[in-house]
Amino acid sequence: MQHKPACNTQQLEGILAFEDALRRSGKSSAYDPRRWIYVPDFYTEYRYILGTRGARPLICIGINPSTAEPDHLDNTLKSVERIARGNGFDSFLMFNVYPQRATAPDDMDRERNDFLHTENMNAFRYALSLTPSGSRPAVWAAWGTIIEKRPWLADCVRDMIELGRAFNARWLCAGPRTRRGHPHHPLYLRREERVVDFDIVSYLKSFPEED
Repeated sequence: MQHKPACNTQQLEGILAFEDALRRSGKSSAYDPRRWIYVPDFYTEYRYILGTRGARPLICIGINPSTAEPDHLDNTLKSVERIARGNGFDSFLMFNVYPQRATAPDDMDRERNDFLHTENMNAFRYALSLTPSGSRPAVWAAWGTIIEKRPWLADCVRDMIELGRAFNARWLCAGPRTRRGHPHHPLYLRREERVVDFDIVSYLKSFPEED
């Protein structure tokens, strides 16, 4: 299954703010809300969070969501779940730098939808808050070379770093870095791959900031 955006997100009507989408989630009969977190909890042109519930989640960061839903994970999400379990986490949260669904990243918005980005950052704050007090949220950078698709994606990550500081987030990566230093995408990682510390601030210095 592929998802090609019906239009750019600036043309979408009725995009839910994250808090509104979260408040409405869990009411669908299509999945078990005791196991899954899914916001919004219906298939649409954007997705803020998809993951499982637990006391020690691994927050995986991709670039943008594709077609995965509760009980219908794609191969990338299946790999994320395996890596989370293999590293001692009891759950995973899939988050993305930009929440627009597009199986082919080339189909993402050419210009950033600032409303969607702001609500996505609200979703990230919520994901960070699910790690128990006294523990550091584990944030796994896992976007590969796709971050090069749009010049504004790095600035989205910078906003995530700022939010993460308030929670003392620990940034991680897994597998070999690319030639240009990008963190490995989850697909094709071995089940036993270890997550290790990732100096995301130094990594982002290679990206110019947008005006």
